[in-house]
Amino acid sequence: MSHPSYTIVGAAILDILARPVDASVFAAGSVPAETVALHTGGDAMNEACVLADLGADVHLVSKVGRDPAGEMVLHACSRRNIDAAFVGVSSDIPTGTNIVLVDPKGERSFITAPGSTLRQFYPADVPDAALRPGGILCFASIFVSPHFGNRELAFLFSKAKAAGMTVCADMTKRKKGETVRDMADCLSLLDYVFPNYEEAALLTGESDPDRIADAFLACGTRHVVIKAGSRGCYVCTPDRRFWSPAYARARCIDTTGAGDTFTGCFLYALGHGLPTADCARFANAGASLCIEQTGAVGAGKDLQEILKRAGL
Repeated sequence: MSHPSYTIVGAAILDILARPVDASVFAAGSVPAETVALHTGGDAMNEACVLADLGADVHLVSKVGRDPAGEMVLHACSRRNIDAAFVGVSSDIPTGTNIVLVDPKGERSFITAPGSTLRQFYPADVPDAALRPGGILCFASIFVSPHFGNRELAFLFSKAKAAGMTVCADMTKRKKGETVRDMADCLSLLDYVFPNYEEAALLTGESDPDRIADAFLACGTRHVVIKAGSRGCYVCTPDRRFWSPAYARARCIDTTGAGDTFTGCFLYALGHGLPTADCARFANAGASLCIEQTGAVGAGKDLQEILKRAGL
């Protein structure tokens, strides 16, 4: 069977990671860290890297600055065979750079630069040529780009639908108190949505996973995949819902990019025609590899280990 191309839309930045780091740094002024590393990051870049490492045909739609950080992002795309033809380069806006502090349990805190490309990505930066007929589009992630609200996303998703694409979206925490009703137009066009539990609970105002899923399904979303960390994920459709457990023997050192890795792996399995339950198992397995290393990317380089952990 032929496999689709993937168009991944969103942020491509640099992450400066330090681990382990806790609040004592603010009192001490200087603390040693086991690891200080520079990696590419951003929701779209992370998902694109996972898919490319797995051998998929990936097209990244993003924006970087004309600066050393932007050059590093573009070089990483070239090295991984990610098509960067739709990555705009701005002479006026610096490439987004995050400082990521990872605590001893692997949880992260971010310091971001609002004036960078991370927050200066616009609907005009997504050309129609990037919407490839029959492919899979993933907007990664809702609420990261402030210029993509409900109306702008609905317009983009409608165009992707018209091109015959499967339309998906990842998500981060809402920024302005948005509710699921505020986002109903764009959510109605999604074939798959991938919020984590906290993001979904905030958006829907619900705490029970079934009621969270019902809120998305009521908008017209066809598949709701709630990422739940060590619990795995909860998958809901109008006809079926089930828990898919996480890989139990993973050793967590850094959760940076785990959600993006999950989504990238799910999309890969989906594009290869796997049933929804197997897509969830494959995604959980990929995320388990991600949390065992520092940084957001790299888990997709070991397809056989993902398949082994997924039991596929």
